[in-house]
Amino acid sequence: MKLFKLSVSLLFMGLISLSAISQKIKLIEGDLSPLKGETSIMVKFTYDNMSVGKFDKEADYVAKKTQEYNKKEPGKGDACAKSWVNDREREFQPKFIELFEKEGGLAVSGKKPAKYTIIFKTTATDPGYNIGISRGSAYINAEAWIVETGSEKVIAKISLEKVPGRSYGGYDFDTGGRIAECYADAGKHLAKFIKKNS
Repeated sequence: MKLFKLSVSLLFMGLISLSAISQKIKLIEGDLSPLKGETSIMVKFTYDNMSVGKFDKEADYVAKKTQEYNKKEPGKGDACAKSWVNDREREFQPKFIELFEKEGGLAVSGKKPAKYTIIFKTTATDPGYNIGISRGSAYINAEAWIVETGSEKVIAKISLEKVPGRSYGGYDFDTGGRIAECYADAGKHLAKFIKKNS
């Protein structure tokens, strides 16, 4: 009976978090109807002018963390700074694309140009934390601009706010892993939103 109650509670919490994220995605400009009938789309990612945690500039966050980690262990901060950038192509973007394709019915085109492109602009990242006895989920804010490939003419802009990143079980000690889950969630819910509104 206890196991059943626990399962129901976890399911209920999952449904609450799902509805919370879907309420934070909205069309802020344009129209998604041109995507109706499309089978593929291209995706580009940008991180320009992104704030990180309490830092308005990403460079300030990276500099502070690099210095802190290098004081504890020489070279560790430099390695973390490198991972901060490399995790984008290695973890974040593949997670976004994987969940986007799974949920949306639109294939993400690689080399062959599609008629439309999503420019996914991350505007804010909170890396969260996990120190074992206490944790805070990561989240990202972003805008997804749907443009005509080549001309860059914007047909729609979608905002995504406080997209959470968390691993069930609480073993998300790695910053990159937590943020990667934000991109997975963003890909999944953006695909559903486009499918519903095109």
